[in-house]
Amino acid sequence: MLDQIILFLISTIANIFSAFAGGGAGLIQLPVLIFMGLPFSVALATHKIATVALGLGATIRNVKEGHTSWRFNVFMLAAGIPGVVLGAFIIVGIDDRIAEICLGVLTLSLGLYSIFKPELGIEAQPKHRDTQGYAFGALGLFCIGFANGALSAGTGLFATMWLVKWFGLNYKHAVGHTLISVGLFWNASGAVTMGVIAEIQWDWLPALVLGSLLGGFVGAHMAINLGSKWIKRVYEVVTLIVGIKLILG
Repeated sequence: MLDQIILFLISTIANIFSAFAGGGAGLIQLPVLIFMGLPFSVALATHKIATVALGLGATIRNVKEGHTSWRFNVFMLAAGIPGVVLGAFIIVGIDDRIAEICLGVLTLSLGLYSIFKPELGIEAQPKHRDTQGYAFGALGLFCIGFANGALSAGTGLFATMWLVKWFGLNYKHAVGHTLISVGLFWNASGAVTMGVIAEIQWDWLPALVLGSLLGGFVGAHMAINLGSKWIKRVYEVVTLIVGIKLILG
């Protein structure tokens, strides 16, 4: 019972921050699962399934608000899910530590880039909405999807920044799309894939799923009400912390 309470609390806290910033739940939740005794592959598969509830909770809140485009979400799914599935299969043969360090350096760079671009993502500035722009945007989402399938920690942060930088969304709308497409559907495809190739700690899932669902809803609610300026600041803090944590191990 104590383990279930700890899992629920950790999951809720991790997913509130993740839903607010557009990613980063794996920073807290995945290491805790490993610390509590799960092998990396089991912890990753279990975490993947739990984070689907994050996407569900956030989707409920964002759909109610009505500020995300389902057409754009379908585009993100078509571009990213093949990468997610491929990444989940390939990570089995890659050194986890090397992958984490590379991901950490890139994540840290995202935070620093956002800090030194104070106006980035505050107001929406739609761009790259032609055929060539969508094609390159899809390639970027495929690569982010690959990272999502291979390593869970922080990849939603990449999707959020890609939507802000390449397509010109503000942080508020970018996070909304990330939580629906990445948090729910990308993670669901990754969870199914990991479930096929790795063991899952099923008895830990109820607490993790409840915490993810609650945290996703609360975090999305906060992001919608506080707006892009607050999301930008939290995004920068989360990316810096996630990046440093991945590099240090």
